Amino acid sequence: MKRTSLMAVLAALFLLSLAACGASPAEEAPEGAAAVQPQEPETPPEPTPEELAAQEIDRLLSSLTLEEKVGQLFFVRVPETDAASDVRTYHLGGYILFGRDTADKTANNLIQTIHSYQDAAAEDAGIPLLIGVDEEGGTVVRVSSDPHLRSSRFSSPQKLYASGGMDAVLADTREKDRLLSALGFNVNLAPVADVSTDPNDFIYDRSLGQDAAATADYVDQVTAQMAEDGMGSVLKHFPGYGNNVDTHTGIAVDERPLETFETADFLPFQAGMQTGGGMTAVLVSHNIMAAVDGQLPASLSPAVHDLLRTELEFDGVVMTDDLAMEAVAAYSSDGAVAVMALQAGNDLVITTDYRTQIPKVIAAVEDGTLPMDIIDSACRRVLTWKQALGLL
Repeated sequence: MKRTSLMAVLAALFLLSLAACGASPAEEAPEGAAAVQPQEPETPPEPTPEELAAQEIDRLLSSLTLEEKVGQLFFVRVPETDAASDVRTYHLGGYILFGRDTADKTANNLIQTIHSYQDAAAEDAGIPLLIGVDEEGGTVVRVSSDPHLRSSRFSSPQKLYASGGMDAVLADTREKDRLLSALGFNVNLAPVADVSTDPNDFIYDRSLGQDAAATADYVDQVTAQMAEDGMGSVLKHFPGYGNNVDTHTGIAVDERPLETFETADFLPFQAGMQTGGGMTAVLVSHNIMAAVDGQLPASLSPAVHDLLRTELEFDGVVMTDDLAMEAVAAYSSDGAVAVMALQAGNDLVITTDYRTQIPKVIAAVEDGTLPMDIIDSACRRVLTWKQALGLL
């Protein structure tokens, strides 16, 4: 036999012996080397519910035009005319109803009216509206002031607390939430988190009338109840009204030291922020907080908003008090007060004058006065609040 034939036979016999042992030449490891096992590809972890929710908001935000994003930042008073068409024209984020809008309406009338607003939003960008109302109880009752909607006005928290403690307050909160939800509201601009124990204070009748600790406990329990009921809450009026005068008619300068706010006024807000979670927002007053910014109303002050974001660590929606009030009218020489409000750090602008203010905000973005990332950040917070309220 030739040498080459002998080598071929030996090689064939070697391969047969390997096959009989269940091995292949490719699997034969070099002498002294450890066998390398094939690695299974790692399965990426499933996104958490929070990550999925954030991804949904990012997708929605990226689909919106500049005009639609800006419109979402306006939580405005319902106009006397063209309310439904204005939702489409200005891409509004929400409507706030006042006594004028509920007076002499039956429940069915009001339900149908609110439906017409939501239908208009569905025809626009498809993003449901915030539908808000001030139903604090006592002196501020936009819904229960109409006997067609409730046989009697909701009592003030102060009166309820005096007669039945927190049990009475929470029972009232549950009833209020059920009524408002049935009518089509998803936000009640309450509770009042201001600390006031002096009957001579402007804000006293609307407050609990107790010290900071009792007020913090009240706000804690009420915001938790509202969250459980699916009702959006708004803590007001940051940084705390104290004994200041009414800013509907003029400027109020709060001269108290920062320590007073930190040890008293901030406590109810912090309590509500913690228990309200993603269901609560904060409304900023027009008071000048001299200890932080002696020049601008809190609602227009970047320093006050920075305090709210950093010291109090609040990352939810922050909104202005009504910019139509006299206390802020003089602070914008060109009338673009909503631009100032967004530059300061607000996410939502409450105003009657949205038909003028929205074009001014859009123009400020287009000319570079107002950075686009401010609009995106604010709009993301507003959409996230709507998501938490079950609207998206």
